[in-house]
This record gives sequence, C-alpha cells and structure tokens, in this order.
Amino acid sequence: MTKDQTVFKRYEKKYLMTEEQYQKLTAVIATHMKVDKYGKHTICNIYFDTPDFYLIRRSIDKPLYKEKLRLRSYGIPTKDSNVFVELKKKYKGVVYKRRITMPLKDAYKYLAQGITTDTSQIKKEIDYFMSYYLPIPKMYIAYDRIAYFCESDPNFRITFDSDIRYREDDLYLENGDHGEYLLEKGYHLMELKIAGAIPLWLTHEMTELKIYPTSFSKYGNIFKKQFTNGGNHYVRKYF
Repeated sequence: MTKDQTVFKRYEKKYLMTEEQYQKLTAVIATHMKVDKYGKHTICNIYFDTPDFYLIRRSIDKPLYKEKLRLRSYGIPTKDSNVFVELKKKYKGVVYKRRITMPLKDAYKYLAQGITTDTSQIKKEIDYFMSYYLPIPKMYIAYDRIAYFCESDPNFRITFDSDIRYREDDLYLENGDHGEYLLEKGYHLMELKIAGAIPLWLTHEMTELKIYPTSFSKYGNIFKKQFTNGGNHYVRKYF
C-alpha cells in the first residue's frame, strides 16, 4: 500500500508497548518484513467534529458503525503541497478508508466552503458527511511513524507510532507539528493492518513479550484526557 492509495478495506489491530517490548519485537519483525521506502516520517492530521464533539463521543461508546473525517499530510506541508481529505469508517471491526488528494490551500477551501473541482465518487461521499454533520476543525494530532510491509502479502502492514502530540488551537498543517504529548516518552503504538489472520510467527512473539491488543484511539484518548484532567472549554475553530 502506498500513500497515494485512495481506497482501503482492512482490519486494524492496535497494541501499546514499552520501549523494551518495541526493541525486541522489531528485531523479530525485521527478519520477516521490511521498512517501507519512507523510513521514519511524521504524519500530521486535523480532525473534524461537531461543535459538541458528537463524533468522538459516539466513537468512544464503541458502536457497530462509526465514521470520522480528517485532513492528513505526510510531513509538514506548504500551502502548495498535496494532502489527503480522508473519510474513515468502521463497521463490525472492518475499517474502510476513502480519501481524495489536493493541494493544501485547495483542501482548506473545500472543507470550509465546499469548493473543489474534484467530481469523484469519494468526494461525493465526503460531501454527504459534511452536509450531514457540518463538522469543523477541532484537533491537530501528529506522530512519528515507521511502517513495515510484507513482500509476500501486500495486504499486511505493521506501523509503529511514537511521540503522539496534539493541540487544540493553531489548526493549520503548515504551522508545524508542535503540541502536547499524549503518552510518556518511550511508549509505542503498534497497528496491524491486515486482510485476514495474523501470521503465527507474530502471534507467538507477541505472546512471548506479553504484548496484548488494546482499544486505542489517538483522538479518543486525547479527548478523554482533556476532560479527565478538567480540560478547558472547547472553542469553535474556523480556517
């Protein structure tokens, strides 16, 4: 899978681990898989939600069906860099991701005013989401990622995200990846992106290292952290 892929259908399993577990597991993974051509890179996102955070509150309740919208870039973009407008849905554990790409300045115009020359089916689906929820930019989230791929199975990937950081203001991708950290230093979030079963060699190694699956949403955990800690009043943001 590449960053330019526009349609995904897969299962995503998440695991939170310590630095020691990460080092031991990646040593084994490296004997079966390869780091993709991008190496360690930063992924930057702006998550959209309703003014009262309906989408993430519903997601936390773990319904059979949920969906979210985000604006994503690989690295810190300029206004002319291509970025992705992504609609992500999950139904009965299966993840469906659909996205369109355009320059950042055009993405801002599209998401704020609905203006774009894109006429694709995916764009129509995003239009429907926008008209139904009327979402606005609510959270910036960035993290550093290393991804592994399997040459014999293109549908199997493993990603490791670290230094997850966020901010509730300055919601512009071009303004850098600064923010408050979600987790303590040394923790890594692993995601298995699979079409079928997890390979036995990986299942065995995770069992040996006591690495267990977890329900972990970056946006969801940030939302819960803010309110658990007293948080602040969320202010409606506009581009």
